[in-house]
Amino acid sequence: MTGLPYAAIDSSSRPRTAGVYDYLLGGHEYYRADREIGDRLPALIRESARHNREFMRRAVAWLAGRGVDQFLDIGTGFPAEPNLHQVAQSVNPAARVLYTDNNRLILRYAEALLVSHPAGGTDYLQADVRDPAVILDHARTALDLTRPVALSLTGLLHFVPDCADPHGLVAELAAGLPSGSHVVLSHAGSDLHPELLRDVLDAYASGGVQLVPRDRAACARFFDGLEPVAPGLVTATEWSPDAPVPDPAPTGLYVGVARVP
Repeated sequence: MTGLPYAAIDSSSRPRTAGVYDYLLGGHEYYRADREIGDRLPALIRESARHNREFMRRAVAWLAGRGVDQFLDIGTGFPAEPNLHQVAQSVNPAARVLYTDNNRLILRYAEALLVSHPAGGTDYLQADVRDPAVILDHARTALDLTRPVALSLTGLLHFVPDCADPHGLVAELAAGLPSGSHVVLSHAGSDLHPELLRDVLDAYASGGVQLVPRDRAACARFFDGLEPVAPGLVTATEWSPDAPVPDPAPTGLYVGVARVP
């Protein structure tokens, strides 16, 4: 199953955050409207999509190498190899992954393309991060919640407005996981490159998409009550738990990994 490039799809289609992200990563599952937003973004912000994906892969490989073999990925987006389960299963073929997205089309792609290693497993749930109880209920059937789980929330929460209480959503999801679990999170930083902020907000707003970047203090609050993994909350290109990055590239994202006590 393959997707159509933007030119083959009705240009009147509404943009989707996952489609914009796919376009920025060089994928094929985007509408023309997605591309139009992507083309309006400053170059540094466009590059941040790749930084986000690379952070996710480093964090998943690091966790899998330390015995974590269950992953709950919320806001899956269109497949882009290597996908989360491929990274985890390259370390531990028995790893299991529950992919979750609120877009039915994305889950159809996931079911067709995100094929597990025979020793492990992948499962798929159409649900919104704003329904944590629904996600956790399904996770109890797809994963073993008596053992640690890594919760991945990368490139998602800056599309959740304050009125939906994104900090409370993360807290509820983390509270539903056993001790020894981890939260993997990335978020657009409003104070990282403030000179670009208006252009970024306007680009998304042109397609009717609300982006809610948050400053470092607000991003740190997502880890309240959790135990940060070194190097703590840093930019996406700085995150390396084993050795400092000597010359990190500029990026628009804060990232972090923290343990559930």
